[in-house]
Amino acid sequence: MGLCHGKPIESRENQSDNNPSIPAGGIGSGYNTQTQNIAFYSPSPLPGGFKNSPANSSSVTSTPLRFFKRPFPPPSPAKHIKALLARRHGSVKPNQATIPEGDEIEVGLDKNFGFSKQFINHYEIGEEVGRGHFGYTCSAKGKKGTLKGHEVAVKVIPKSKMTTVIAIEDVRREVKILSALTGHRNLAQFFDSYEDDDNVYVVMELCKGGELLDRILSRGGKYSEEDAKAVLIQILSVVAYCHLQGVVHRDLKPENFLFTSKDENSPLKAIDFGLSDYVKPDERLNDIVGSAYYVAPEVLHRSYGTEADMWSIGVIAYILLCGSRPFWSRTESGIFRSVLKADPSFDESPWPSLSSEAVDFVKRLLNKDYRKRLTAAQALCHPWLVGNQQDLKIPLDMIIYKLVKAYVCSSSLRKAALGALAKTLTIPQLAYLREQFNLLGPNKTGSISMQNFRTAGMKNATEAMKDSRVLDYAVMVSNLQYRKMDFEEFCGAAISVYQLEGMETWEQHARQAYDLFEKDGNRPIMIEELASELGLSPSVPIHVVLQDWIRHSDGKLSFLGFVRLLHGLSARSFLKA
Repeated sequence: MGLCHGKPIESRENQSDNNPSIPAGGIGSGYNTQTQNIAFYSPSPLPGGFKNSPANSSSVTSTPLRFFKRPFPPPSPAKHIKALLARRHGSVKPNQATIPEGDEIEVGLDKNFGFSKQFINHYEIGEEVGRGHFGYTCSAKGKKGTLKGHEVAVKVIPKSKMTTVIAIEDVRREVKILSALTGHRNLAQFFDSYEDDDNVYVVMELCKGGELLDRILSRGGKYSEEDAKAVLIQILSVVAYCHLQGVVHRDLKPENFLFTSKDENSPLKAIDFGLSDYVKPDERLNDIVGSAYYVAPEVLHRSYGTEADMWSIGVIAYILLCGSRPFWSRTESGIFRSVLKADPSFDESPWPSLSSEAVDFVKRLLNKDYRKRLTAAQALCHPWLVGNQQDLKIPLDMIIYKLVKAYVCSSSLRKAALGALAKTLTIPQLAYLREQFNLLGPNKTGSISMQNFRTAGMKNATEAMKDSRVLDYAVMVSNLQYRKMDFEEFCGAAISVYQLEGMETWEQHARQAYDLFEKDGNRPIMIEELASELGLSPSVPIHVVLQDWIRHSDGKLSFLGFVRLLHGLSARSFLKA
C-alpha cells in the first residue's frame, strides 16, 4: 500500500499504474494498464458546441467506475455485477456487458421527460469540465432570466445512452432528487433541467475549486487532523441531510466533492447523484453500484441501506489522514476480496502518531458489520469532531425512529435491560441523544409522545422524503400506542446495542449494565416466562437454548442471557442457531 505523492493537477490524465511517481496503491492510480485504457464513454456527441474541447477528448477518472469490460475470473465476490449491468443497460449477453454506444437506441422507449425544451435559448454552452457515470459536464453562461450573465455547470446526459427503462428511470430519479434536496450549503445547487431530442441538460452550480482528490494530491497525499476534520464535517453534514430524506448517494468518493473556489477555506460541495436512490429505514437495496475502492461489504452481499455511504466516508477519512487506500489490489476482484476479508492497517505511519479519537472515528466507520457503524448524525457528534464548527447543527437521525419502534414493541424485560444499559452511557453519547430528543420537540414537562415523531418528520420533510416514503415510516412510528417518554427512558429506547458492541469499551458497558440490572430489575424467572417475554413458542429446542440464559443457582437471568436479551433475539434467530 503506497503513499500518495503530489503531482501537478493538469498531469493526472497522463498518469498510469506504471508511472513510478505514484506507487501501487497510492491515490490517483487505477487498477492496471489494461483497465486504465478502457474507453468507458464514447466521445461527446456535440464536438462543435464546446470551446477548447476537441471531439476526441476524454477524461480519465482516477478511481475505477462500476462498469467493467472483461469477465471476472471465478470465483469472484462480485460475480453478480455482469448480470446486473446487462439488465441495467440492455446487453444481450451478460458476460459481455458494456456501456451502450450512441447508436444502440432501443425502439419503443419513452425518452420524453417533460422538461423544458428551450435550453439553447437560455444558455451559451462552454468547454467540457468533467465526465461522470452517464454523461459529461461543461460550463455555460446564462443568456436570460435570473441567471443571465452567470456561469453555471451543465450536466449533459445523452439520450442515446438510455437503452433500457432502468437507465431512463435513473436519469428521472437523479433530477428529482437534485431538485428536492437543493438548498443545503454543501450540495451543489440545482437550477433547472432541460431536454431536446438528443440530450437531457441538468443546470447546476459551477464549482471552480476542483475535486477533493486534486486537493489531496496537491498536499502531497494527506491532510493534517485539523484540516481533515473540516473536510469530513462538511461531507457528513450533507450526507446526514440526504439520509434523513431517505436518499442514499451510493458513490461517495473524493472525485464527487468539489470546492467552490481555489481558496484554501473554500466550501465543499457534493455532486453526481446519478447512482443515488431512495431507501426507507426498514428496507434494503440489492443492486451493486458504486466505485470499487469505496464500496461497502454489504453492497457486495446485495443487501444494504444508508450505512453503505458511511463506509465510503470511512474510506475517505482513511485516505485524508494517511494518504493510502485502506483496501487495494491490482484487479477488481482483488479489491472486492480485500473489502470483504481484509482489515485496514492502523499500525503503519502515520497512524501511531495520530490521536486516539481520530483512529476510533475511522475504525467505527470501517466496521464490516453495518449495524455497528456510526450514522452521519452520530459521526458529527463523535469526540474527534466536537467543537470544530460552532454553528454546526446536528440533524434529526432516522435510526432513532427505527430503534424507538423496536423498543416500544419489546417485552418489559428487555425494556428494563436497555434502561440499565443506557445508564452506562458516556457524556458524548448522551450529548447525541440529547440533541435528538430536543429535535423531537419535548413539551414543558420534558417528555415526548409518539406524535412528536410525526411532527419532527414533517418539519424536516422535502419532496425526497415523500418519494422515499420515509415520511410514511415516521407516521407509522407515531401511530404506535405508547405512553409519554422522558429523556431517561428515551435514552434506553434510542440506544443502539450493536453500535455499542462495536466499541472497545463494550465489555465495560455490558458488565456495568448487568450489575445495575441485578440490583434493580433481575429476578427469578421460569423458562416458560422467558420464552413468553421473547414471544417464542414453547418448543423443545428453544427451551434447551434458553436454559443457558438462566442461572441454575437462583433462577435469575445470567450475564449471557442479559446480553442476548439486549439484542432482542427472535424466534428466527434461534432457528438459525
